[in-house]
Amino acid sequence: MVETASTMLPLGTIAPDFNLLDTCNKTMVSLRDHSTAFATVILFICNHCPYVKLIQKKLVEVSQYYQQKNIRFIAINSNDVEKYPADSPEKMQETAKEYHYSFPYLYDNTQEVAKAYHAACTPDFFVFDKALQCVYRGRFDEATPGNRKEVTGKDLCHALDHILAGKEVNQEQFPSVGCNIKWKK
Repeated sequence: MVETASTMLPLGTIAPDFNLLDTCNKTMVSLRDHSTAFATVILFICNHCPYVKLIQKKLVEVSQYYQQKNIRFIAINSNDVEKYPADSPEKMQETAKEYHYSFPYLYDNTQEVAKAYHAACTPDFFVFDKALQCVYRGRFDEATPGNRKEVTGKDLCHALDHILAGKEVNQEQFPSVGCNIKWKK
């Protein structure tokens, strides 16, 4: 495990489109599929990362709450599954089922989507408004394995609450910290 911080995509960046396999229902999902969403959360996660495991239960709770408010969540795994078989599409499907993911869990086999988003770690969060402009990027909250902080999702929730209230999202944002994305050589 190599602790890595997110690269903080510039605010205002338009979300790069993608068309990836949803490992749960074997359909292709595009960013542009549900453009009626009030906002879209793109999160880069994987199965084996202790930083992701720490937040998984709260992440599911937070996503279910905001999905009811027409905010779309899309999870993407871009890790090299040859070197990290715990992150294979089959294992992704098992993880999604075990934790009751209410959002698609997409497999980025070529890693092109992670590169387009400048994703650096798992978890890595990006929030885009209705026009698909980046308004938040960074951490779920300040909890990390070993720091004994409560997992709340407060940083992400704060951004989403501002979007729902029609307010500008605070530009003071903190990078996510997690395991580096496992790049193919």
